[in-house]
Amino acid sequence: MSERGDSSDSSRAGAPNRTLALAAMLFAVSMTFIDQTIVSIAAPDIIDELGLSSSGMQWVINAYLLTLAAFFALGGRLADIVGHRRIMVIGTLVFVISSVLCGCVPAGSYAQSWLITFRAFQGLGAALMFPAALAVVIAVFPVERRGRALALFFGLSGALTAVGPLLGGWLTGWTWRAIFWVNVPVAVIALVLTAMAHIKNTSRRDRLDVPGAVLVAVGMGLSVLGFQQASAWGWGSAATWGCIAGGVLVLVFFCRFELRVRDPLIKLQVFRDRAFAVDCAVLFFAMLAFVPVFFFASVYAQVSLGSSPNQAALFLLYFFVGFAIASQWGGRVLDRRGAKPALTLGTAIGAVGFALWASKLTDLAMHDQWPYVALAGAGIGLLLSPASTDAVNRAIGASYGEVTGITQTVRYFAASVGLAVFGTVLTHVTTDRVVETLRSKGVPAGEARDAARSVAETVSGQADTRQPSGGGEVARTMRDSMDAIRLDFAEANRWVFYGMAIALGLAFICSLFHPGTRVTGTAES
Repeated sequence: MSERGDSSDSSRAGAPNRTLALAAMLFAVSMTFIDQTIVSIAAPDIIDELGLSSSGMQWVINAYLLTLAAFFALGGRLADIVGHRRIMVIGTLVFVISSVLCGCVPAGSYAQSWLITFRAFQGLGAALMFPAALAVVIAVFPVERRGRALALFFGLSGALTAVGPLLGGWLTGWTWRAIFWVNVPVAVIALVLTAMAHIKNTSRRDRLDVPGAVLVAVGMGLSVLGFQQASAWGWGSAATWGCIAGGVLVLVFFCRFELRVRDPLIKLQVFRDRAFAVDCAVLFFAMLAFVPVFFFASVYAQVSLGSSPNQAALFLLYFFVGFAIASQWGGRVLDRRGAKPALTLGTAIGAVGFALWASKLTDLAMHDQWPYVALAGAGIGLLLSPASTDAVNRAIGASYGEVTGITQTVRYFAASVGLAVFGTVLTHVTTDRVVETLRSKGVPAGEARDAARSVAETVSGQADTRQPSGGGEVARTMRDSMDAIRLDFAEANRWVFYGMAIALGLAFICSLFHPGTRVTGTAES
């Protein structure tokens, strides 16, 4: 297997412009990060106009993440075989066309199916685009400069996740359809910069492992589906565990299959490199906290602090200030000393930051929390780029797209697990504490539990928990007890954020097993 460049590209253009290439890839992947959070803000408006059910709206949100997790490995492998630049362009086109169609959903009986379908195609486009875009950045920067370039890539693209709620709140004031249409100018800029950068379409003479692609998509899809639907189906549901166990069994069969096939979708031999395995383990435990923190911090701000959606988004900016600053530091540490110092320090800072943040949640004062919010963000920012970059630097035969597919699949799988597990913790603790509050006000046990469940269910973002409506003695008692209920919800979030601190603590333990070796050499350009 040898690496080749597209001859027509090589003859037509010289060395790629690294600055333009990095800017092009940042514009491309920014759409995928923004779309992780932007739809949740517009959910009530979408439900009102299209008449969607709450479960249908949840599928609109989940369809994107589900296809992302299921097809990342395929996207990475296709990028290696067909060409990094070409798949990045194809993925961008699939993503932006699907975005336009999401915004053009017609009202009526087909609205829900239409929106879910094209949200899934958005996820497919992102799964094709992201590994290819990251592989382009890796290919155009030499190893000695790659850490700093990828620190900028991960720092800015990760920080754009915070833009989603802010942008969504502003665009929804005009029309919720604009949250999808905004991707059009961003995609145009990305494609124009890609053309101007003269990026070579590097590819590999491999065959596509179609059975492996089907197996990993089914395995990841089933297991992620089980975790995502756990809050709706319940952890005691046969459907929940059937999906999770079925997905795991399919993935085990996939691993056995990949060890026998000539040109596997994923070369599992890369996990024999202890540093790569540690990088993936650190990413897994860190991502249990990193993606879920956006949701839980936003809901906490709106429920316990009484903030508006836009104010909640500003609350998250404290996190990204720490994240953005530390991500640049992490890139420099990687370039000079390797990944291990950044991983151990980042996981330790993150664990301390989340623990201190958790301890302040019941103070119900945003200004008292910001140093710890920023500290938690700094920990994640310090480790994210070094772990991801060190992993892809260890690719077998410079198969950057494939290894990017592995690391991104690990990240999104961990995110789905974190959302499901922490969501269950939040719901159960909130219910128990609200029951205690209402019982202390004289509400009968049965009515107190029913009311508490209704409060806990609002964490899905489909109801306003700041002021319960309705008549009856229980509703009046709840309105009179809102300060106590906000505190109950904050207490439940403390359990969640302490759980995130524990996840970073486990990542710290994993980082200690990193051999500390550094990758040297020159990237293909």
